Amino acid sequence: MSVPSPMPSAPTVDAGHNLSTGLTVLFAITCGVVVANIYYVQPLLADIAASFQVGMASAGMLVTVTQVGYALGLLLVVPLGDTHDRKRLILALLALCIALLLAAAASPTFLTFAAASLGLGVLSCAAQVAVPFAASLAPDHSRGRTVGTVMSGLILGILLARTIAGAIAHYAGWRAVYITAAVAMAVLGLLLARALPADPARPRIPYGRLMASVLHLARTDAVLRWRSLMGALGFAGFSVLWTGLTFVLSDAPYHFDQATIGLFGLAGLAGALAASRAGRLADGGHAHRATGLFAAACLGAWLLMALLAPVVPWASLSLPGSGLVGPLVALTAGILLLDVGVQGLQITNQSIIYAGNHGARGRVTTVYLTTYFVGGACGSAVASLAWDHGGWLAVSGTGGAIALALLGCWLLAHARRQDS
Repeated sequence: MSVPSPMPSAPTVDAGHNLSTGLTVLFAITCGVVVANIYYVQPLLADIAASFQVGMASAGMLVTVTQVGYALGLLLVVPLGDTHDRKRLILALLALCIALLLAAAASPTFLTFAAASLGLGVLSCAAQVAVPFAASLAPDHSRGRTVGTVMSGLILGILLARTIAGAIAHYAGWRAVYITAAVAMAVLGLLLARALPADPARPRIPYGRLMASVLHLARTDAVLRWRSLMGALGFAGFSVLWTGLTFVLSDAPYHFDQATIGLFGLAGLAGALAASRAGRLADGGHAHRATGLFAAACLGAWLLMALLAPVVPWASLSLPGSGLVGPLVALTAGILLLDVGVQGLQITNQSIIYAGNHGARGRVTTVYLTTYFVGGACGSAVASLAWDHGGWLAVSGTGGAIALALLGCWLLAHARRQDS
């Protein structure tokens, strides 16, 4: 995929000689630890609402606020990775993130916590400075596998954040989650300062021209536009699930605590395995077929999870001693399948859009992931509204409609040959 640019591409690190296995793993850990800051809040919504004496709908908007912040960081900060020292940029973002994690832990009011959450979203874009950095160090023939490995770390961070946050909050309160995260970020910063390679000096581009080139990419690269749209739809469905899931599991008849809700994140670990496999499929030239399969998996997942709705007769299925087993089996299977679909789609998309864009991977990341997380923020907001108006049946119907739109986009992109 070739991308015309209104400015010369910045030189990049020569691929294939600077990325050891250990450094790849460190990139993966970095992405996971940093992106987890966005997701700690999800299993804590009920406790945060009680602590600040706000409604669950208001608390649910914290997920949207954090994701909007992340989208702003992707839009305004990540392009700097094409012209600035990425090692220094990552370390600076981590230092500021530690300060905001401590501010979140000490927040006296709901508004101050929301402001800290917005800032954490912005600064957590450091994960997406790291991904194209790793891609630039990888040889062309295995870039998909490298991106898949690094993104597996990010996926694990997203999933385990809920489990870890739920467990810590159960024993020490929700504020302890953010203090623990600040300590983890400090340790990570020390490791990165020692291990990251020096980023070669590149010509500085005025910020206005840099941002203009982002818009140019969005206008001229049809593959990037289609992949961004499909990514946004996939993540919108993912956010619908994880926002709506907290509401349904903390409500009757389940009344699960934070630790139990967080454990449901473990059902999505299959997404990390899908990420690695998706990278290999992209390297082997099977990206289009894989995209269709992952989109179909998303739709199938929502059909399974719709069975959780109490209006569906199957939801009354029980095993001896528990009347909740049937719905929970459907829910767990749906979470697993949705994570496979969404994360496999994500790696396939990124493997394609990084191919050939050697001097503009930061800007390509900005176009793709800004769209992606705007989709996620919209999904979280719609999930809160759906829950208020129709409970889990409305939430699962919304997720299914989004998955159907995703599958339709894949078919339309294929018909127009706007794919790789």
